[in-house]
Amino acid sequence: MKIVFWIFIFLATFSIMEFMAWFTHKYIMHGFLWVLHKDHHRKDHDSWFERNDAFFIFYAVVSIICFYQGSYGGIWWLLPIGFGILAYGIAYFMVHDIFIHRRFNLFQKANNWYSRGVRRAHKIHHKHLGKEDGECFGMLFVPFKYFKK
Repeated sequence: MKIVFWIFIFLATFSIMEFMAWFTHKYIMHGFLWVLHKDHHRKDHDSWFERNDAFFIFYAVVSIICFYQGSYGGIWWLLPIGFGILAYGIAYFMVHDIFIHRRFNLFQKANNWYSRGVRRAHKIHHKHLGKEDGECFGMLFVPFKYFKK
């Protein structure tokens, strides 16, 4: 029975992370930490790395703390939370950094209705170069208005 709870907690955490990504992006990245995020909208650097890349560190630390406490602290349910955060981070990296921004030469030929919709929605967000007026949405649950045939 514990495995059922483990899977439920993992899937719930993964889903909640979609909300957290939206919330963080809208209110923190486009809010008081715009100074770190703006180089993601305006390429004002020559480096492959962006100041924006620092945001992953926060979620990585939370995930590591969950792994540690789940493994050594006797709080078993923190382990699936840590794995849910990690899994979302990997999915986010694959979709956002590799598929959309093409930071690596992978997934170049993906051209189905979903991939076109995700790219279209992200492009619309990035056309706003400033802190305000950029529509924010999650990575996986993009509004259906962007999915055209």
